Amino acid sequence: MAGRDNDATTPPTLMNRLKKRAEFLKVARGARTPRRGFLLQSMPRGPEADGAARFGYTVTKKIGNSVERNRIRRRLREAVRLHGAAVAAEGIDHVLIGRRAALTVPFADLVNDLLSALRAARKAHDPRRRTDAATESARESERRPDV
Repeated sequence: MAGRDNDATTPPTLMNRLKKRAEFLKVARGARTPRRGFLLQSMPRGPEADGAARFGYTVTKKIGNSVERNRIRRRLREAVRLHGAAVAAEGIDHVLIGRRAALTVPFADLVNDLLSALRAARKAHDPRRRTDAATESARESERRPDV
């Protein structure tokens, strides 16, 4: 198959995927980052989990028929394959929930939205930015004027 050779400029990358329903449900409790063509849900796997980020894809039947849903899923997977896996933080699971707009948004805009959403997810799950409840309540009490 001469026409099916891999493009020399974009090497194929192995993506770790979420496949089990329990993994999707766990990520659904995490941070949400809405964009035009999709909703990105993200959740850290935990301190013992390391390795590349994992991605899951879903498109509900409300969006359209199977042809449209599969096309949305393919576009999201390709955006992650080309650019997203390099930007995503290690040890975080991501679920992309496709929206109807993913069919009509230019692919370059879809990729830019994906990159900005992954950067936002990385920032949301950065352990250096996290504060425990005691530190946060101490900060709030400093802000409040004494009455």
